Amino acid sequence: MHAMQYEVTLPADYDTGIIRTRVDRLGHLLDDWEGLGLKAYLLRERGVHGSPVNQYAPFYLWRTVEGMNRFLWGGGFQRLAEDFGRPAVRRWTGLGYAEGTGTRAAFAVRHRQPVPEGADLPSLMEEAAGAAERLAAEDGAVLAATAADPHRWELVHFSLWEHDTPKAEGDLYRVLHLSAPGRDRLPRGRHW
Repeated sequence: MHAMQYEVTLPADYDTGIIRTRVDRLGHLLDDWEGLGLKAYLLRERGVHGSPVNQYAPFYLWRTVEGMNRFLWGGGFQRLAEDFGRPAVRRWTGLGYAEGTGTRAAFAVRHRQPVPEGADLPSLMEEAAGAAERLAAEDGAVLAATAADPHRWELVHFSLWEHDTPKAEGDLYRVLHLSAPGRDRLPRGRHW
């Protein structure tokens, strides 16, 4: 599993209805994308749920590198780059994934944290992988994933929730649409 996210930070007075309309119009295009586990179309709105910014920030869990590369280099990403400029794309290698009992993803939480210098990597990664299982077991959790970027030495914890009071720390996003053609084929548990 590979996690990926880009953020498009919008002006403070931006009409976020434009993003909602865009997702309504185009979101279905990835509903059957080969190699995609899921894409959560995420929106933060300035002043809502403590967000300091308006931001469109889709989050992906890829089953295959080929599917991710076909999206980035084969045209899927091009429309966004043409409309908003080409954002930096962050990628992480999967550590753990777990399904929750929630059924409808309405909110998402993304938490990034640095891997401390001198940390015992096997222990830290084991703990991070277990965090996905613990989050997914919380009331209202739809799923949880944890991944690592060994270039920036950063962990990312991502979870989807039925409600806006999740038991997870991090940035809270509204889920506008969920494309999940390969969610049922994402590997469960620890990824090594």
